[in-house]
Amino acid sequence: MDIDEGRVDDNDINMDMDEHPRQPSPQPNDAEFVGPGDYLYQNYHVDLDGRPCDVDGVFLPPGTPPPPPENVVTDDWTPFCNRSEFETAEFLYTRNQMAAGQIDHLLYLWASTLTKHNDKPPFGDHRDLYNVIDSSPFGDVKWQNFTVAYDGERLADNIKPWMVKSVVRNMLANPTYAKYSTEGDKQQWKDFMLGDWAWDQADEIAKDPSTLGSMFVPVILGSDKTMVSVGTGNNEYYPLYASIGNIHNSVQRAHRNGVAVIGFLAMPKTTNEHAEEPAFRKFYQQLFHLSLSKILNSLKPGMTTPEVTQFGDGHYRRVIYGLGPYIADYEEQVFLACIVRNWCPKCVANRDNLDEDALHRSCDHTEALIEEAPNLDGDLWDDFGIVKELVPFTNNFPRADIYQMISPDILHQLVKGTFKDHLVAWVEKYLRHTHCKRKAEKIMDDIDRSDFLKWHGFKQWTRDDSKALMKVYLPAIEGHVPTDVVRAFHALLDFAYLVRRNIITEDSLLEIEDALVRFHHYREIFRTTGHSLVHYVRNIRLFVALNGLCSSIMENKHIKAVKEPWRRSSRYKVLEGKKRAQSVPALADELNIPCLPDLLGQFLFQQVHPDDPRDPSDVPLAECPLYLSKISVFNSASSRFYAPSDLSGIGGMRVEYIRSCPSWRNEHSRHDFACIRTFFSFQYRGEVYSCAVIHWFDKVSDTADEDTGMWIVRPGYRANNSPEHAVIHLDAIYRAAHLIPVYGTEFLPRELKFYDSYDAF
Repeated sequence: MDIDEGRVDDNDINMDMDEHPRQPSPQPNDAEFVGPGDYLYQNYHVDLDGRPCDVDGVFLPPGTPPPPPENVVTDDWTPFCNRSEFETAEFLYTRNQMAAGQIDHLLYLWASTLTKHNDKPPFGDHRDLYNVIDSSPFGDVKWQNFTVAYDGERLADNIKPWMVKSVVRNMLANPTYAKYSTEGDKQQWKDFMLGDWAWDQADEIAKDPSTLGSMFVPVILGSDKTMVSVGTGNNEYYPLYASIGNIHNSVQRAHRNGVAVIGFLAMPKTTNEHAEEPAFRKFYQQLFHLSLSKILNSLKPGMTTPEVTQFGDGHYRRVIYGLGPYIADYEEQVFLACIVRNWCPKCVANRDNLDEDALHRSCDHTEALIEEAPNLDGDLWDDFGIVKELVPFTNNFPRADIYQMISPDILHQLVKGTFKDHLVAWVEKYLRHTHCKRKAEKIMDDIDRSDFLKWHGFKQWTRDDSKALMKVYLPAIEGHVPTDVVRAFHALLDFAYLVRRNIITEDSLLEIEDALVRFHHYREIFRTTGHSLVHYVRNIRLFVALNGLCSSIMENKHIKAVKEPWRRSSRYKVLEGKKRAQSVPALADELNIPCLPDLLGQFLFQQVHPDDPRDPSDVPLAECPLYLSKISVFNSASSRFYAPSDLSGIGGMRVEYIRSCPSWRNEHSRHDFACIRTFFSFQYRGEVYSCAVIHWFDKVSDTADEDTGMWIVRPGYRANNSPEHAVIHLDAIYRAAHLIPVYGTEFLPRELKFYDSYDAF
């Protein structure tokens, strides 16, 4: 295990180096030595020291250089034809992130300048560009998916393999992570591998002689829901991220390739009526754990048996994987710990008195409680906040304790939680309770003017903005609130700045504990809690500087991993569906309207003889033109009409897009107008006709409904009970009309889908 900072560890002085037999491999530097300040230093774990090996896992003699890199032809730009083509693709797709339509337009202009030279641009259109990029033999791991279905008592377990191991290996092979340094003469908690948790894991792994000389690679996980659109679509995604503990915290915070999205978790939906039911919540939580278990399953063999992989310095090493900290906000911590909301995921302090001293949670303790539950006087739910029916995903992996793995979240716990949701909200309540409404608003306006921000309406709490916002709020409230309130804010700010340091020392830990004591003393005036803060010192010792394990890393990663790809996509599921009809008889079969050729003949008679007074249905078919040739079917059309109630358009004009297609987003049919079955066009005697196949609706009465003021209609039928269809010109569509079912007083069937509503009523 490579370590990039010196670590003082008095407990390692008398380590028994002969406890397990091992292959001799002298090191260029001693594992332990006495350095500056007359302290004992340890460069690396004496058993898991990450010794270089060959591709077969055989350790190399000291000083052996890494194998030479594969010979790569410098002018090989596969799958691109040349460097110019590669740089064009890289500029359009990566740097500019140009939309598909704009790529097509640019390539069209480019082609127009090359035609006279009998040449062409590197790509024909955006599809050609994407196909070449997708054909590259290099790059990230390809995406896979698995399906989980509810089937009574258990979930389906026919799950495909996943890709986490390949992502981790890509990180280990990145040469930018291969640099290490040693500085200072005090114990420091900076990068993850300096923490007690990593060393404790290494000690446990080293008990197996087959792992000696390997390198421990902890996988850091994190998940956080994100919204990519609000209102229209309300699209949410649930990305799962991974990093490794062997890289510097600064690399993780810099949002480079040290953090990668490895999956998207399922978000089961239900009605508002059932969303808070215990049965649904338990199903959701267990699905969450089962999904994590399946996604991470490819790592499991390498958690006990060393696997050989190549590193950024060119050497191969034997590695042992392990599950490291999990970064999550409180709601996800409840899911992860399988506990009841409002209980602490780190200790068993009662939710009614979180300030009491309590034991830390552990898997062994929880399993013992569940096993002894029938013999206990109380209830696990009420006394310990344990949901005994749930099984955490960590139960399927060695050396994994979910309660220890849950990492403090500075952004949600400290900044958004304790500071914003508790203290700032309490100040506003205090002002409204102490003063009349007008004066309270005046004071809050003064606070806003003091910090030059609309503080109580500020919603963005990410990156370094939060530091600045917390700093300017303290002087703004002074003089408006009691002194103890100001001192409580002062103590919390000291705590926040200390735990966000890049390097934390023993002196820093003492300062953190002092700030926490002061905060607990002065916060009594708030009558609020800040329980999660009591676990920070212990977690710093376990996981070192916590700014490398903050959810702000994931929230910033959302932009590249989720939001930008979504904005560049169609923002919907791909609309392909089946191939539409290309002739009148074929369209008649597709729509199940056998008389469609006759209806089209009547339409053509009306178009050719506009002055004929007869109704088209009264014209003998023998007089009507017969057209059975090629047609073009469309899934949508636009209608432009005058809307006096909506003057947002020029002169009150409005445009609506009408969709009528058999497969919308590869799922169900969509008909924006109930009466329109489809759109098509054709050419007859040199004239192009744009038409719609419609199903007429009849009014139930001559007046609108007295109660709702709405007209009631029903589908029209002919004398022989066949639907009354017709072919009309698109210009005959006057304007949109909102058609909704007459629901009645009965509840709708749960199985009824919105896209079936026109057929069901």
